[in-house]
Amino acid sequence: MCLAVPVLVKEIYPDATARVELNGVERIASLLMTPEAQVGDYVLIHTGYAISVIDAAEAEETLRLLEEIDALTSEDSLDEIH
Repeated sequence: MCLAVPVLVKEIYPDATARVELNGVERIASLLMTPEAQVGDYVLIHTGYAISVIDAAEAEETLRLLEEIDALTSEDSLDEIH
């Protein structure tokens, strides 16, 4: 299974890469497949490539759901230990 995660574009470089951020973690990603991306946009990132630009509401909802899944998974893991 593959997962693309929404990240915020913080800075764009001349070589079609960008500094992106998720929860305070910054990485460099390729914008070759999303040349329309702008600073302040959310993009879906998969294996280091931005594969689509998405609106902020969709990105925030996706991130909220991922956090919810993480919290549920963490709680289930603790229950299994005890």
